[in-house]
Amino acid sequence: MAAEGSDLEDLSSNGLMEGPSAPEATEAVQPPTEMEEVSEENGGEEASEAAAATAYNMPLVENEEEEDGELPADFDRLWKLAHDNPQDFSSWTDLLQYSEQELTQISNGPQSHMTASRRALVAFLARYPLCYGYWKKFADLERRAGYTNKAQEVCVQGLKAIPLSVDLWIHYINLLLGTLNMNLPESSQCIRSAFEEAVAAAGIDFHSDRLWELYIEWEKEQGDMKAATGVYDRILRVPTQLYSSHYEKFKTHLNAHAPKDVLSAEEYEGLLEESKQIHKTEKAELAEGEDELPPGEEKEPTEEEVIPKMRELLLARREKVYQDLEGEVRKRWNFEEAIKRPYFHVKPLDRTQLKAWHSYLDWELTQLGGGGGGGEVETEPDSMEGQEEEQKEGSKSSGIIAGGDRRVRILFERCLIACALYEEFWTKYVQYLEPQSLYEARGVFRRACDIHLAHKHTIHLQWATFEERHGDLTEARRVLESLETSIPGLAMVRLRRAGLERRAGRLDESEALLRDAVDQAKETPHLHAFYSIKLARLLLKLCKNPSRARGVLQEALEISPDNGKLHLNLLELEVSGDPRGSPEGVQQCVTRALAAPLSPRTKILFSQRGLQYAEDYGTSVQSVLTVYEEHQKLLKELGNKKRRAENGDSEDPEKMSKGEDGSAVPAPPPAPPTMPHVPMTTPPPPMMGGDMSAAHAGYAGYGSWYQQPQYGGYGGYQQPWNYNQGYYPPS
Repeated sequence: MAAEGSDLEDLSSNGLMEGPSAPEATEAVQPPTEMEEVSEENGGEEASEAAAATAYNMPLVENEEEEDGELPADFDRLWKLAHDNPQDFSSWTDLLQYSEQELTQISNGPQSHMTASRRALVAFLARYPLCYGYWKKFADLERRAGYTNKAQEVCVQGLKAIPLSVDLWIHYINLLLGTLNMNLPESSQCIRSAFEEAVAAAGIDFHSDRLWELYIEWEKEQGDMKAATGVYDRILRVPTQLYSSHYEKFKTHLNAHAPKDVLSAEEYEGLLEESKQIHKTEKAELAEGEDELPPGEEKEPTEEEVIPKMRELLLARREKVYQDLEGEVRKRWNFEEAIKRPYFHVKPLDRTQLKAWHSYLDWELTQLGGGGGGGEVETEPDSMEGQEEEQKEGSKSSGIIAGGDRRVRILFERCLIACALYEEFWTKYVQYLEPQSLYEARGVFRRACDIHLAHKHTIHLQWATFEERHGDLTEARRVLESLETSIPGLAMVRLRRAGLERRAGRLDESEALLRDAVDQAKETPHLHAFYSIKLARLLLKLCKNPSRARGVLQEALEISPDNGKLHLNLLELEVSGDPRGSPEGVQQCVTRALAAPLSPRTKILFSQRGLQYAEDYGTSVQSVLTVYEEHQKLLKELGNKKRRAENGDSEDPEKMSKGEDGSAVPAPPPAPPTMPHVPMTTPPPPMMGGDMSAAHAGYAGYGSWYQQPQYGGYGGYQQPWNYNQGYYPPS
């Protein structure tokens, strides 16, 4: 979702700058319906995607004009504070509180104060659409100003953002009840439609009792007792918190009215016939032994006589439903009790709350019979387990809404209100939806990344991977580009973009992305080196162009001569080439590394690598001896430097200790680690015609020297030089 602009021109296009208009009390803005969520099977994916893309925009009224007048004194300052740091929730609440106070203090103040409040609410709700209380405030603001249609549309937009909000549904219905002309026949139908939309969207929620009760009371006020009975029958099949209260009220409702007034014609006729048959049977049993009446003389029981029996049968049927309902509520009760904050807030949830949501979701998924969400499943206490199987069949036969895909989705949506800022729950929901509908899974990613987790890169990367995996490379590119725009400088994102193009066979695009990253990172040497290594490897391994790869690394070394990873990758490039072509390249690379400001240990490793290369591919024995002598000289030189540093020649006061007379004396240094002696275990072979020279004698021992333990350290040189270290976050 695009963030609201800060200029007034954007606001005029969003419909927030209209002068007073006469409220149209006979028309109501239609609430969001389930039909708007067209599934792929119905061929409505394109239309649904378009609707989802604008689901949380705020075009309240089209073609509005901006009002003249100055905004409140501190509005611009608070507005800037909120937009400079949009993740700071308190900055937004300060802005909203100030706007509301300014508007309240001046009851007949300038229209610009109304504009300020609208502007603040629109921008806030674009970023925090799950704050249902502010949707209610926004609707009340428009209603008090006389904009009835605007108030209704604010509620509709809010219900699109948070369709499970029972409070917002009740607020919307009460708004309709207070503004529609109830003398018109279509007004009652409009209210009833709103109730139906409400219970369809939020009626399965465990805490939806107030919505059902409001629906029942409204039907009773209309005098339609049969409709009220129908609503009672529906709520008695939904596990809710106040299930027992509903049942008691239902029994009172049945006893207060004649069955004919509260039952449908079909159910009434069937119940009446059954009651008469039972009445006859009971009467016949009581009359045993008495003279039977002649045929045709039997009296049919009157309706008044069988009303008690009808009520008894009616309650017996509902009692069976109630027992099944109670079993379903009992299974969920502990899970619901563990949830202490079912609403949205920016304050983090504690571990106990997060675990409670995970446990509830996992349990509901097991009720579905499929799994689908990772994690360990926590079950109810042992006392509940024995009852579940007994209640399972009864729940199905009585029509209890006990489980299934619909209830799992509702629970996920409830969870994503309280846990909207936690990536793990969005990912869990996507994993559940993906096997069923790619469109719906994509919609969850869109909600998470465009609204609630706009600055969390991990969920964006998962979305891009999802799109690439399902073949939509264009969308994957868009997601990554958008992420890099909103959070610039993340190396991981640029590498994902380059990897996407490489996997798509577009090596030129992949190279261009890495080269652009190299150019942009020149002011950050370590990042410049990282991208240079990535680019060089692409050029060498895939583009088969070692000369260009060499040029990239050499240019990077000019900026970061002390970067051992660059030297190592350049050495690997030279070693991987044909030794017969340019054998001097490796020695040049080693010489450059030895002249660079690297650590002694690093220089020794490079020297060892050059020595091994000379032994493996040298064209003359003299060249090998030359490299060996230089290596020995380096070992001696660096070893002496290391010992001097460890001996503390600077007489550091901190390294002084107290003698017996109290004077300071140098503390004895620890025994310095010396370079291991190179044993000459293999005697020189006899020479024909004379003694072997000193140089050749040294070379004769080299064959055994490089096999010694200290040289074996070269075999592990790659471990401390893992070029990925420090660039990727821990998984």
